Amino acid sequence: MDVVVERPFAAPRHGLRRADPCAFVIFGASGDLTKRLLLPALYNLAAAQLLADGFCLVGVARGYLSADEFRGNMREALRTYATAKTTPETLDRLLSCCRYVRGDFDDASTYARLQAELDDAARAGGTHGNCLFYLATPPDLFAPVALELGKSGLAREEGGAWRRLVIEKPFGFDLASARALNRELLEVFSEGQIYRIDHYLGKETVQNIMVLRFANGMFEPIWNRDHIDHVQITVAETVSVEQRGKLYDHTGALRDMVPNHLFQLLALTAMEPPNCFAADAVRTEKLKAITAAHLPANDRVLADVVRGQYTAGPVNGKAVPGYRAAGGVAPRSTTETYVAMRLMIDNWRWAGVPFYLRTGKALGARRTEIAIKFKSAPFTPFRDTPVERLTRNLLVLRIQPDEGAALHFNAKIPGPKIRIENVRMDFNYKDYFDEAPSTGYETLIYDCMTGDPTLFQRADNIEAGWRVVEPILRAWRQADGSDLAAYQAGSDGPAAAGELIERGGHEWRPIA
Repeated sequence: MDVVVERPFAAPRHGLRRADPCAFVIFGASGDLTKRLLLPALYNLAAAQLLADGFCLVGVARGYLSADEFRGNMREALRTYATAKTTPETLDRLLSCCRYVRGDFDDASTYARLQAELDDAARAGGTHGNCLFYLATPPDLFAPVALELGKSGLAREEGGAWRRLVIEKPFGFDLASARALNRELLEVFSEGQIYRIDHYLGKETVQNIMVLRFANGMFEPIWNRDHIDHVQITVAETVSVEQRGKLYDHTGALRDMVPNHLFQLLALTAMEPPNCFAADAVRTEKLKAITAAHLPANDRVLADVVRGQYTAGPVNGKAVPGYRAAGGVAPRSTTETYVAMRLMIDNWRWAGVPFYLRTGKALGARRTEIAIKFKSAPFTPFRDTPVERLTRNLLVLRIQPDEGAALHFNAKIPGPKIRIENVRMDFNYKDYFDEAPSTGYETLIYDCMTGDPTLFQRADNIEAGWRVVEPILRAWRQADGSDLAAYQAGSDGPAAAGELIERGGHEWRPIA
């Protein structure tokens, strides 16, 4: 009689190779990041048949749980946070791979127990000794956990097996702490083993920026100072700080969003074409773009950077209390919940073209986009017509919530006279492609498992971003809150941000 051995995950049907066999080890496996994002992303990869037969999930946390209790918690999390309806077969196969290690992250015995689980998983499931260590922990534990992984020998790559470390932002608190973190991580892991994850780079439209620029002959020839007037990059959130007041009051919008999310969007927009799409070729060009970004001299920093803090107001019909009323926030806090800035890119392509960046909480709408404003065509042919002015052409790359792109251009209004109106051609991802529901982490986790670091930041990239931000932090410390502008929750931000962009003869695109 033939014996049929059921494989954990079937072969993929979409041409992608399955990820390498590995143990996916999550430090902080009982936290929100694991439940809300990592576990649903792993389920989606399993449903897409991209996990290897030798995949297993190992949770590491302080709670006293059995392996069965951990699996039960993960099952409940998927019931709550899965991005699509789960199937019993895929769910059971994923959860059957789960293991659990209890322990404190600074206790050597925790890592001894983890080693035993990993050895057993390699024998039982064929992980081939490959391990992906995901630090879903507070940032102050990144270096200590990495150090313990090094002491225990778990970071060591032997016999063809790989070991990789994944950390979430923030990558430091300022330039000095970012350098210190990189130094500590690189004492244990090589740069090629470290994956600094920014979930924005998992979004399709972000990845599509390079394709749009470099695969279309209509865009790349005009992607420069001769044709582009200015660029606006917006990351607007409707959510307030909610229950994160204590943590957020020590961070603020600048540290939280600019050196990572916004600068990654800036780099993809401004970078030169790479020689190829190999990871280091792409990341080197992104580094060059960020390195070329600069603010004016120190005495002009406050003129080109606006910080704001929201006051009470309605957001989507719901009353939101002011920032200082949130739990854990100091009564006289000067922490910014909004920041806008004007940057210049000091290279041949972008000389003289301002880049305007803004991000904030408790704004009137949730929107992340890059708007490329092109220079106006000569008005001369229209001087004897009723046309009063020509609207500049605009390319808008929408990253969330509705992924896609729109091209705004001038067209003639039907009739006997020449009259012009601005019209829009729209592309929506959902209209053209059968998108699988996702968390935004699927691509990034898959890349970690297959060893593709293209979408992850190198140490030099991180430090380059902090070098741009450092003068702002210094100027704000000296100002001691005197430049902090108030804005009502549910608005587009402080009036000072409008004044910032108007000085250059421009205006922000509306958020709400």
